[in-house]
Amino acid sequence: MCGVVGIVGFSAVNQSIYDALTVLQHRGQDAAGIVTIDENNYFRLRKANGLVQDVFQSQHMQRLQGNIGIGHVRYPTAGSSSVSESQPFYVNSPYGITLAHNGNLTNTNDLRNNILKTARRHVNTNSDSEVLLNVLASELDKFTTYPLTPDNIFTAIKQLHKTIRGAYACVAMVISHGLIAFRDPNGIRPLVIGKRIINDHQTEYMVASESVALDTLDFEFWRDVEPGEAIYISQDGQLHARQCASDPQYCPCIFEYVYFARPDSLMNGISVYHSRILMGQKLGQKIAREWSDLDIDVVIPIPETSCDAALEIARILNKPYRQGFVKNRYVGRTFIMPGQTMRQRSVRRKLNANRIEFEGKNVLLVDDSIVRGTTSQEILDMVRSVGAKKIYLASAAPEIRYPNVYGIDMPVADELIAYNRNADEIAQKIGADKLIFQDLRDLIAAVKEGNTHLQKFECSVFDGKYITGDISQIYLANLQNSRSDENKNAQMSKDAENLEIYNVGQ
Repeated sequence: MCGVVGIVGFSAVNQSIYDALTVLQHRGQDAAGIVTIDENNYFRLRKANGLVQDVFQSQHMQRLQGNIGIGHVRYPTAGSSSVSESQPFYVNSPYGITLAHNGNLTNTNDLRNNILKTARRHVNTNSDSEVLLNVLASELDKFTTYPLTPDNIFTAIKQLHKTIRGAYACVAMVISHGLIAFRDPNGIRPLVIGKRIINDHQTEYMVASESVALDTLDFEFWRDVEPGEAIYISQDGQLHARQCASDPQYCPCIFEYVYFARPDSLMNGISVYHSRILMGQKLGQKIAREWSDLDIDVVIPIPETSCDAALEIARILNKPYRQGFVKNRYVGRTFIMPGQTMRQRSVRRKLNANRIEFEGKNVLLVDDSIVRGTTSQEILDMVRSVGAKKIYLASAAPEIRYPNVYGIDMPVADELIAYNRNADEIAQKIGADKLIFQDLRDLIAAVKEGNTHLQKFECSVFDGKYITGDISQIYLANLQNSRSDENKNAQMSKDAENLEIYNVGQ
C-alpha cells in the first residue's frame, strides 16, 4: 500500500506536499519522495528510504522549488525495498515525465517486454510503477504536436487503460504542461481531488489518496476521481477532466475500510469511521446471537483500528469497554514487516498489556483482522501472562484466505493463518478459547451503507475472486515464490548489500 499526493498552486508547494505525506504516512513507511517543477522547468527530486520526517531535511526542502509537485510514501508490493525503487520515478523523454503510483499491476512482465520491443524503453528496476511510467511515456510520445493538448493527454490515458491491468491510482507531471491524475477502471485504489480558492479568484488543486490530506492543508474536498477518469491540471491552473475507460465499474478495495485508511477520511463517498462503527454493530449482533452462553467480563480492542468497532460491540453486549493495551506509537505495522522473527519481536515493542484490566477476567478482544496470526498469538500470550482467565477473540473482518494482487503486500496463501483452516482450528493455533469472524455479507453491508450506489467491492482476500479476470494459478504460483518470507529475507540481504555499495560510492 502506498500514498500519493499532487498539488498545482500559485506559491511554493514543497511544505504542503511534505505535510500531506506526513498524514498519509500510515499508507507506507518504507520510503518517501517529492518532486517539483521549478521556474526553469527542471525537475527537483528528493527520495530515500525512511519516514517522511527522516527523508526530508531543511536542505532538501530548500531545493524542492516550484508551484507544482507530487509526492509518495511507499512500502513495496512489487520489486524490493531498495532505495532505487522509491518513488516518484521519472523519464527524460518525451518532455520529461515523473509519476507516483499506488496499487499493483498484474501484467507487469508482459508490459516490460512489450515496451522494450516496441518503444525501445529500458526499465531499470523491478518496480511495476516504473513500467507504468514508461507505458505512459510511450503513449505520449506518439503525438508530434507541441505542446500536448488535453485531448492528447486523455487519448494517451485511454490507451493506457487498454494496455495495463491491475490496480492503479496515479499522479504524474509533464514538464511545461502540468499535472495528470488517473485511476484504474475499477477504482480499486482510492484517489480524491480538492480545491482551494486564494486571492478571491485563483484556484489551487490537490489530489491525494485520502481526503484527510486535503483537510490538513485546508483544501475543500471536491469529489473522488472516478474509476477510469483522468484529471489534467495545467501549470497555470486550468482543470480538465474526462472519462477515459470504455466500461468503468466502481469496485473499491474493501480492506481500505477495514484497516488501511484513516478513520477521518472520506473515500468513494463513504466515511471510514462510520463504516467501522457499523462493522462493530454487525459483529456485536453476531456475537450476541452465537455467544450468548459465554461469560464475558470486559471488551478490549487491540489498538487502534478496532477501537471503534469494539466500542459498538461492548454497547450491544452491555459489557464494559476498556483500553487494556498501551501502544508505542513509534513502531511500524507488523504484518508488512519482512521476516517472521522481526514481526514477532515487534509485537512486544508495540504493545504492552495493562494487568489491571485483564487479571482474573474473561476477556473479549477485538481486532480489525487476522492475517498471519503472528500478532494475535503474541498478544494472546501476553494477555495470559498478565492473568486473564479466558480469552475470546473477535475479528471485524472475515477470514483472510487469499493473497492480494492489487497493492496490499499480504502474505502468500500458505502463510495466512486462515488458509485451509476453520475458526476452531485457527483459535487452537493462536491460543484463543473462542474465535469469531465477521461474515462477508455483513462487512459489505456495513461499508455499503455509506454509499448505496456502490454495487460491489474488491473482496479477493476474503473470497478469492479477482475482479480483473486475469489472475491464473500460474500467476499465484509466481506470487508465492516472490512474496514468501524466505524470498523476502534474501531480498533484504541483497538490498542491504546494494545500499552498502551505494554508501561506499558516495
